[in-house]
Amino acid sequence: MGIALTRREGGLMKKLFGIGLSIFLTIALAACGSQNAAAPQESGSSSTTAPAKELNLKISVTVSEKDSWAIATKQWIEEVEKRTNGKIKMKMYANESLSNGNQPKGIEAVQNGSTDISLHSTIIYSVLDPKFSAPSLPWLIPSYEQADKAMNGKAGEMLKEVIRSKGIEPLAYGESGYRQITNSKRPIEKPEDLKGLKIRTPSMEMMVSTYKEFGGDPTVMNFAEVFTSLQQGVIDGQENPLPIILNSKLYEVQDHLTVWNYMYDPIVFGMNKKLFDSLDPQTQEMFRETAQAAAKHQIQLNREADAKVLAELKEKGMQVVELTPEQTKAFQEQVAPVIDKYEEIIGKEMLDAFRN
Repeated sequence: MGIALTRREGGLMKKLFGIGLSIFLTIALAACGSQNAAAPQESGSSSTTAPAKELNLKISVTVSEKDSWAIATKQWIEEVEKRTNGKIKMKMYANESLSNGNQPKGIEAVQNGSTDISLHSTIIYSVLDPKFSAPSLPWLIPSYEQADKAMNGKAGEMLKEVIRSKGIEPLAYGESGYRQITNSKRPIEKPEDLKGLKIRTPSMEMMVSTYKEFGGDPTVMNFAEVFTSLQQGVIDGQENPLPIILNSKLYEVQDHLTVWNYMYDPIVFGMNKKLFDSLDPQTQEMFRETAQAAAKHQIQLNREADAKVLAELKEKGMQVVELTPEQTKAFQEQVAPVIDKYEEIIGKEMLDAFRN
């Protein structure tokens, strides 16, 4: 049996229902509004980051301001300042000036925090651990295609873990490219041509071992001393990527250049790890994104420069030998013992990651 409501009671019920509906809609709209306010902004190269604190950072670069390393670093500095509305400023110091030309000391400065960030070759990192020799073992990485695959894949990730263990956070990999050899004595076309030549090398034991296999006389020396030492006849030759040979004007004190692509030379965009770990996650991600964009640009500049720089070095009067695959094979066979030795030191798993 139903319940009959008076007109007065019916009006009261409608009024209460209206009040309840109004309260429900108000709560629902407020909830939607709070969800929209909490939604994160999409990340992208144009987004800004509000770091928790203002920073003034020092970046050490081994080479001159003309090199692709420095050009990319300047781009990186501008992008970081833009993304942080000027709260983070970075200043570049070229020519390893913060460590008076001593590259291993330059890496040590990033480890202890007296320098905040650096661009250093993994060849220089090898003073910390022989595993850093892996990507630069003679003719282990024969092409840029394989280099990209290795550095952007498992091999690169394995190397990053080693870098972190040394107190440096790897933000990105650039490249110095393939290293070529110059000297003032004679063309180098076969392994025997290296016998007795005093060749400057960085502080890398693997590189010293390589030249000893060829019968050369490797001489470890800071790069800042190379030009004067070549000029004075203290050493006969040196090895470096083509842009460094040009921009450091080594053609003024070297007659012969051999293009043999014997070592691939990556660059680490590295930050002091304690500094990196002290940053909020959004700022950390901003540094990674901007460093990777700068590194990509640096690699592009480096590869575009190869043919142009070689032509320019020829115009400067250097006598250039470009080894054929058959000529290269003779050098490869002679340094096979170096590969075997470092497979035991570095570990087969890591070397296979760079090979494949």
